[in-house]
Amino acid sequence: MGKKQIKTTTVQLLKYGVIGASNTLITLVVFYVLNTLLGAAYGLANTIGYILGLINSFVWNRNWVFKTKVNIKKEAALFAVGFLICFALQMTVSWYLLEVADFREIEIPFLPMKKPGENIVMVLSMVVYTVCNYIYNRFVTFKKPGE
Repeated sequence: MGKKQIKTTTVQLLKYGVIGASNTLITLVVFYVLNTLLGAAYGLANTIGYILGLINSFVWNRNWVFKTKVNIKKEAALFAVGFLICFALQMTVSWYLLEVADFREIEIPFLPMKKPGENIVMVLSMVVYTVCNYIYNRFVTFKKPGE
């Protein structure tokens, strides 16, 4: 890999991180409001949060991070497939941490929050989602011709 490719990939990763941070913020805020404040089930709050983050992510990744002008319908379909794969993985990690590892019962006395275990699981499983989603989108959804 040449210096130009390394620089391009580094800039792309930084931009992806910015978009990822905005997606994370959107997802976490929606999750917190729905699950913690309004009492919605973990799965429902998580799904709605991710869908809103997904829409934000596709628009920004297509136009700013990967700068592609390929068929938008094809990219949207590939992006949705990648989302479903990565989301399924994220939900599997969430299930494992909540049901098998029993993170649901974690209490953090100095934090004034309801359901701290579920909030911790949400953050941990987001890391898994983010890494897998970048790899998928970089090499599948927004792959440049000739790569």
